[in-house]
Amino acid sequence: MVFKKLLGSLGVGGPAVDTVLDPGAVLPGGTLSGHVHLKGGNADFDIDHITLELVAHIEAERDHGESEGTFAFGRLPVAAGFRLGEGEHHSVPFAIIVPWEMPITELYGQPLGIMLGVRTELSVAGAKDKGDLDLLAVRPLPVQEAILEALGQLGFGFKSADLEYGHIHGTGQQLPFYQEIELAPAPQYAHAMHELEITFLATPGGMEIVLEADKPGGFFSSGHDVVNRHVVSHDGVAHRDWTTPAQPAGQRHHPPDDLPLLVRQVRGVEAGPQRTVPGVSVQVGETVARCREPEVGQRTIRNTDGSVRHNEALFLAGSA
Repeated sequence: MVFKKLLGSLGVGGPAVDTVLDPGAVLPGGTLSGHVHLKGGNADFDIDHITLELVAHIEAERDHGESEGTFAFGRLPVAAGFRLGEGEHHSVPFAIIVPWEMPITELYGQPLGIMLGVRTELSVAGAKDKGDLDLLAVRPLPVQEAILEALGQLGFGFKSADLEYGHIHGTGQQLPFYQEIELAPAPQYAHAMHELEITFLATPGGMEIVLEADKPGGFFSSGHDVVNRHVVSHDGVAHRDWTTPAQPAGQRHHPPDDLPLLVRQVRGVEAGPQRTVPGVSVQVGETVARCREPEVGQRTIRNTDGSVRHNEALFLAGSA
């Protein structure tokens, strides 16, 4: 066991701390457990509190370009108000509930390139020091895994994943950032999009899925994004068909609610939500495709003061 001495504001000879997470990946909304091991210093110390911080590496889009860095998005108290004797070894177990919107870091045990971690803060006599970052693994919920598996069966391939600072308007997003998983299109959809981005926003009662297709431009139009939001339940995941379209009789031109997510996205069935990031607000025009003929919407790029920077036409393909 490797202890990290807190040499900063606590001084040489202060307590040492080592946080050990229990093996295995945690689920979004699940329990993160482990132990904080303490080793007393050269004197007795009164411990004010031990707090765990959830930390993520995120990106932010700004007017001058992109920036990135670490971001603390949760503080979880573990223990408080006890004395650690000179040279004493003390272990504090913990079991804490992580947010439902926790980004996933792996799929089938393979890393997605997302950095999440837990940092331990020890406060002694008003002085605070933080230990090393312990990497945290998060595996997908059954419904997340089922959707990604269905997209894989349809021929989509994983490209990359990142965490974006900002809020997706019109959703119940709680964290100050969201995860985007970028997929390369299946061959049969390559003409319709450059890539497909998927964002999961889980809650105890279900999950919002935001799909964004980067569509290529045509002879008279530039490329654009089409955003689509869908809500699914955690129940019945194993028995739901995510890939085969269903079209009730008499509703040829009105897509049912249970159209496969991919079909809904490619055809631009729904208008998408607004995404707000520092400096820029992007909104997809309210257009619903209900026929074979393409319909025209508008994406408005706004400055932070609400003024319009410029407009772009969106051509949303009608449903078959």
